[in-house]
Amino acid sequence: MADFQTAFELTIRNEGGYVDHTVPGDTGGQTYAGISRKYHPQWPGWQLIDRGDTDNPALKQMVADFYQQEFWNPIKGDQMNNQSVANSIYDFAVNTGVRTSVKYAQEVVGTDADGIVGPQTLASLNGYDSELFINQFALSKVSHYVGIVENNGDQIKFLVGWLNRTLKGVKQG
Repeated sequence: MADFQTAFELTIRNEGGYVDHTVPGDTGGQTYAGISRKYHPQWPGWQLIDRGDTDNPALKQMVADFYQQEFWNPIKGDQMNNQSVANSIYDFAVNTGVRTSVKYAQEVVGTDADGIVGPQTLASLNGYDSELFINQFALSKVSHYVGIVENNGDQIKFLVGWLNRTLKGVKQG
């Protein structure tokens, strides 16, 4: 079975590590370790960050707990047999949302694309050739990112990063 900590370590590097930053034009606004204040204003880590207490060990645990609860658990990563498949679905969920990631994964394996990981989706994912899945899922990701840029040209500055993130996931798979 796949392991959250392994997936988390890969994704936190993609999210910029444990840093507080704002990128002009980024719809998520201010983030810490990839957690958007705009979309997650009630996350308890903001209290420590606002106090300047970013060296507090509790903050790293809050980050890990957030990612596990918001992304890993909903994709049922612990129930996936292949670590690379779980890593890929999880990382895309962090970047685009759980439902989007799961829908694309479901389309690859040929199950009903409802965005919810249930028994049928898990069985299909666990029975699918992992290398083939990683490659097909990467193509779906690229298509998604290109669609974002086609709908909002201001997002083009993020396209190379998104594509590199996707390709890195293929190499790790």
